[in-house]
Amino acid sequence: MSEHAIEFLRGWIGEKVHCQSHARIEKQAETLARECAAKAAEVGIPLEDIQEEVGDIQELIASRLEEAAEADENQQASSKAAE
Repeated sequence: MSEHAIEFLRGWIGEKVHCQSHARIEKQAETLARECAAKAAEVGIPLEDIQEEVGDIQELIASRLEEAAEADENQQASSKAAE
């Protein structure tokens, strides 16, 4: 994958992927994957370039959403324990 495609994907995920409830992750991942593909196309990055490196972008985004949700849950648990 080109360096440009890697930079685009990292930046896009950092901007768009935020903590979600576990129940909404799959739907949100599907929506964000479509948005990512459209934005990549707008800036001249073929979806194939991204998929070549990371595979299914929807799965990648779902994974990042799950990580964000788990981190948020852990942070809330730590905050409650400190009270």
